[in-house]
Amino acid sequence: MDELDHIISEFSSKAWGLPLLVLLIGGGLYLLIRSQFLPFRFFGHAIQVLRGKYDNPNDPGEISHFKALTTALSSTIGMGNIAGVALAISVGGPGAMFWMWISAIVGMSTKFFTSTLAIMYRGKDSNGDLQGGPMYFITEGLGKNWKPLAIMFSVFGMLGALPVVNVNQLKQAINDIILIPVGVEVSFTSNLIIAIVLVLITSIVILGGLKRISNIASKMVPSMVVMYFILVLIILAINYTEVPKYLLLIFTDAFEANYIEGDKVLGGMLGALVLLGIKRGAFSNEAGIGTAPMAHGAAKTNEPVREGLVAMLGPVIDTLIVCTLTALAILVTGVWKTTSGSGVTLTASAFQDAMPGFGQYLLMICVFIFSISSLFSYAYYGKKCMSFIAGAHNKHYYNYLYILSIILAATTDFKVMINFIDGVFAFMAFPTMLATILLAPKVLKELNRYIEHLKSNKTYD
Repeated sequence: MDELDHIISEFSSKAWGLPLLVLLIGGGLYLLIRSQFLPFRFFGHAIQVLRGKYDNPNDPGEISHFKALTTALSSTIGMGNIAGVALAISVGGPGAMFWMWISAIVGMSTKFFTSTLAIMYRGKDSNGDLQGGPMYFITEGLGKNWKPLAIMFSVFGMLGALPVVNVNQLKQAINDIILIPVGVEVSFTSNLIIAIVLVLITSIVILGGLKRISNIASKMVPSMVVMYFILVLIILAINYTEVPKYLLLIFTDAFEANYIEGDKVLGGMLGALVLLGIKRGAFSNEAGIGTAPMAHGAAKTNEPVREGLVAMLGPVIDTLIVCTLTALAILVTGVWKTTSGSGVTLTASAFQDAMPGFGQYLLMICVFIFSISSLFSYAYYGKKCMSFIAGAHNKHYYNYLYILSIILAATTDFKVMINFIDGVFAFMAFPTMLATILLAPKVLKELNRYIEHLKSNKTYD
C-alpha cells in the first residue's frame, strides 16, 4: 500500500505542474476577458433562465435547465465542499480558501464556454441518441482529426467519474460519527459492509438512467444546500466575534502563506499555496475538468448560450457559497489548529465544537445526502464516456467498474484516493481546456447572436 501511495502521489504531483496551472487559470482568464466579463454582466439573466422563464418542452434534449444544473451540482456539491475544503485548510491554512475563490471566479467563464459548447456541438452516440460533453464538442467542433483528444478525455473521464473520494469520506464519517462513539470496532469487515450498502443504494438509482438521476438530484440538491447553509450559519452565529478576524486572515494569508506544509512550488511556499487552492477549487467546482458539460449537454434547449449561463452559476453556489461556509466553520471554531484529522473528520470536529452532542450527527445527514447524490451523477458521467469509446450498447459494463470502485474506496486510505482523482482530473482538463480555447471564437459569435436576439425581442434582463 505504501508503494501504491507513492506511485499515485507522484502521478498527481507530475500532472499538476505549471502547464496545467497555466491552462486552467490562464485559459480561464483568457475566456473571461474575451467574453468581456460575461459572468458578471449576465448574472441576473442567468437566474431568469434557471427559473424556467425561457423553458420550452419541445426543445431537443432530455432535462430542463434547472435539472441539468442540479445534476451537475449533485456531483460538485459533495465532498469537495466538505472534505476538500477541510483538506485544503489542514494543509495550506486559511489562505488556501482565497485561491479557491479565484479558481471559482475564473471557473465561471470556463463553465460558460464549456457548457455552451456542449449544446452547440451535440453529437449522436451509436444508438443515434443526442449527447453532449467535451468528447462530442471536440469531434463535432474541431473535426474527426481531433478524435484522439476526445478519446483521451473519455478514458480519463471513466476513471475521474469513479466516486472514490465521496465513498471514502462517507465511510470515514460513518466510522467517526456513528460507529466509533458507540464502541464498534472499525475494521476491513465493517468498511466492506458500508460499501455493500452503498452499492445497493446506488444500483437502484443509476440503473434508472439520467431522468431518474436528475429527478432525484433536483429534489435532493436544493434541500441539502439549504440545510447545510443553515447549520453553518448557526456555527458562525455562535462564533460571530471570530468571523471578521478569519475573513481578513483568508486574504492576508493568501499572499503570506504562513501555514502551508509541503514542498515549494514555482520557487516558494506561496506557489505551493496557489497550486493547492486551484487544485482543491477544481475538485470542488470542476470548472475546466469537463464533467459538468456532460450534464448540461442533456438540457432541453435550442439556445446554447442559455445553458452556458446556467452552468456558470455552479461555481458561485458550490465554491463561493458552500465552500466558504465550510472554511469559516472550520476556522472560527479553531479546530484547524487543534485537530490532527483532515477531510470530513476536521469538518465534523467543527460541528461538534459548536454544537456539542448533536452537531456531528447533523453533519452526518448532510454528508450522506451530498455523497449519495454525487454517486448518482458520477455514474452517468462515466457511462457517457464508456459509450463514446465502446458504443452505447456497452455502456452498462461501466456499472461493474463503478461498483468495484465503491468497494475499493471504502477500504482504502483517503490520501491515495484524493491523489488518484487529482491526477486523473488533470488529464481530463487538458483536452477540455485546449478544445474550449480553440473553439472560443465560435462561442463568442453565438453569444453575440444571442444578445442581438434578446435585444430585438426586448427580453434582456
